Amino acid sequence: MRQQMSSILRYLVVTVWLLISSAAIAADGPAPDFALPDKSGSTVSLDDFEGQVVLLNFWASWCGPCREEMPLLVELHDRYEALGFTMLGINVEEDSAAADNFLRTVPVSFPILYDRTNSVSKLYDVIAMPSTVLIGRDGRVRYIHHGYEPGYENDYQDQIRELVRE
Repeated sequence: MRQQMSSILRYLVVTVWLLISSAAIAADGPAPDFALPDKSGSTVSLDDFEGQVVLLNFWASWCGPCREEMPLLVELHDRYEALGFTMLGINVEEDSAAADNFLRTVPVSFPILYDRTNSVSKLYDVIAMPSTVLIGRDGRVRYIHHGYEPGYENDYQDQIRELVRE
C-alpha cells in the first residue's frame, strides 16, 4: 500500500510539473543539437549520430529509478545498436565522481556524457529523473518519457523497433 501511494504521489508530482512547465521541446519537433564531454574528455555532439535513432537518457547517480533502469538500457542498446540505434547517457551532476563510481559497478556499452552545468538538461526541459527522449533518424523528437517505473523499458523497446524500421 505504501509503495502504491509513493508511486501515485510521484505520478502526481510529474503530472503537475508537466502541466505548469512550458516545454522547450515537443514530440515531432527538431531535436536541439548539443555538445558535451564524455568520460575521456572528448566532445560528443548529437550531430555525430545523424541518420541514427538516438535515445537520450538524463540520469543522476543519486536517483534510485535511474540506477534501476541503467542495466535495462544497456540491454536495449546492445540489442539494437547494429540496426542504426545508439544511446547517450547524460549525467546531470555537477561533480561526476559519484557517476563514475556508479558506472564501475554497472558498466555501460554506450557513451556517457557529462552535463555538469545542466545546459542540455535545460535545453531538453528535463523536469524528472530519469528523463528519456527518443529521436528518429530524421533528427526529430519522437517520444518523451519523464521518470521510470518497471515496465517502461518495454515501451522503449517498442518505440525503438518502430523507429529503426523507418
